[in-house]
Amino acid sequence: MALTNTQYDLLIREYDQRKLRNETAADERIAYINENVPGYRQLGDEIASLGSRALERLLGGDKAALDDINEKIDALSEKRAALLKEAGYPEDYIKVRYDCPDCSDTGYINGRKCHCLKQKIVNILYSQSHISELLEEDNFSTLSYDYYKDADLDRFRAAADAARIFADDFDKDYQNLLFCGTVGTGKSFLSCCIAKQLLDSGHCVIYFSAIELFERLSDIMFDRGDPGELMSVREDLYNCDLLIIDDLGTELTNNAVAAELFSLLNERHLLHRSTVISTNLSLEDLKDRYEDRIFSRIAQRYNIYRISGPDIRRIKKTGQNRIRKE
Repeated sequence: MALTNTQYDLLIREYDQRKLRNETAADERIAYINENVPGYRQLGDEIASLGSRALERLLGGDKAALDDINEKIDALSEKRAALLKEAGYPEDYIKVRYDCPDCSDTGYINGRKCHCLKQKIVNILYSQSHISELLEEDNFSTLSYDYYKDADLDRFRAAADAARIFADDFDKDYQNLLFCGTVGTGKSFLSCCIAKQLLDSGHCVIYFSAIELFERLSDIMFDRGDPGELMSVREDLYNCDLLIIDDLGTELTNNAVAAELFSLLNERHLLHRSTVISTNLSLEDLKDRYEDRIFSRIAQRYNIYRISGPDIRRIKKTGQNRIRKE
């Protein structure tokens, strides 16, 4: 699923404008400091002059020129930093403050898409998943244990703790999670909590309901659509930092699409790309519904958390009181 030329051009124009805005703001800060911090402009002029002389000496064959000039430039730079500090400004005051310091607001690092550009593209292409709307309410800041008690509370607390650890350790500990249990007990909520934290930290996250995912997989299997778009969809599914599959078991499937699901889960595991799955099915139902190799991949490679309790969606909808009080 590739961006249209118009979409891509608008996105790159946004990056160009952002980069120009931040660099212009830095230039304005430099101009202000030059005018208001005595001696700062003169030191800058000296550094520029040293750079010109170094170039002349290098062109003249003086190989030691660069080291000699660099020492002098470093000394002058330290004086400038001291002047800034004495005037009450941080040392990095004149530096460009890019929205994304990793790519300097270009969208690319060494010719490859930066994580910030990848996520912007994903946000455009997968807006139909309504992930942004979900995350406004479903995130760790709104997590509550008040709907659970006894064994249900223990299970949900264990699953919530696992979700927090998963998100906190995402970059250093490869894991996959499966949340299973009855309708409305918080499985999708925990998936959204993870998605929110990882999106906020610049990771590429794709969130699909099982129905939507299997539609995409079916399109790929039977070449329904533009070949370039289908290839892009497949690449995104296989390579995004985190794939979330919500409500596995609600989709209509067949052997061909099930095989594509196996390929997807297996390849993501080989690439150490994490996946989070939620399902209303029990493990026994999963085993009966999907072929053995899919079930075995999930059973062996996913940390499984069973969540039980009341249907919280129904409770919220009917305005009933929470089960557990602090």
